[in-house]
Amino acid sequence: MRPAVPPANLPARTLREEVLVVLSLTFLESAVFALIDLLSAPLKGVYVAAVPQYQFAKQIAGFVFGLAPVWLVIYLIRRSGEGVEDIGVAADDVRGDASRGLALFVVVGVAGLGVYLGAVAVGVNRFVVPVALGHWWTVPVLFLTSTQAALVEEVIMVGYLVTRLQQTGWSPSAAVAGSAALRGSYHLYQGYGGFFGNLAMGLLFGTLFIRNRRTWPLVVAHFFLDVGAGVGFLVFRHRLPGF
Repeated sequence: MRPAVPPANLPARTLREEVLVVLSLTFLESAVFALIDLLSAPLKGVYVAAVPQYQFAKQIAGFVFGLAPVWLVIYLIRRSGEGVEDIGVAADDVRGDASRGLALFVVVGVAGLGVYLGAVAVGVNRFVVPVALGHWWTVPVLFLTSTQAALVEEVIMVGYLVTRLQQTGWSPSAAVAGSAALRGSYHLYQGYGGFFGNLAMGLLFGTLFIRNRRTWPLVVAHFFLDVGAGVGFLVFRHRLPGF
């Protein structure tokens, strides 16, 4: 006799979303990229054109699957009975979030540019090329990657992590410091300037989140910081050595 399927304690819709989230973080991404590779290269006895749009298709697929961690966080929040407003991503004040994000971008952008260029000049930071050159899709992909980075970092590192750390007993200042330290650590590939600059950014963003419980202004500011860095590099790269 075939064993019975264990009963589920959640609705089928919730389980379907769970399956999609898990697969998006694991094998579904591999399957999509394998399909793109299959279509973009010839097989024995069959000739197909390996045209550049397949490279753009990979960029699009990378963007979509790169957002899977954000989906996971939102899924877990809703599954635990909480709302997205608890991590600051409720879309109930679009204009206010946008204006606050733009103001934050101006403040952080001016200060951050000075710190970054100074760190590179004194040799404690690497010069980071923010875009892939030589492609027609350079600018569209810049906007996609900026969107992805802004959503993943701010929703997970600030909205989710700071909230969860507080819920597990951390003080607000400790939660912000822990999040900021982690943010700085995964930017160490840039050098010490990248670490301390992102540490400071994490402390500022975390403090603002604790005060307002809004994540969207942080996402907006982060998006424009990344786009600004990419566009600035494209415009002024000819003045840089090696470009």
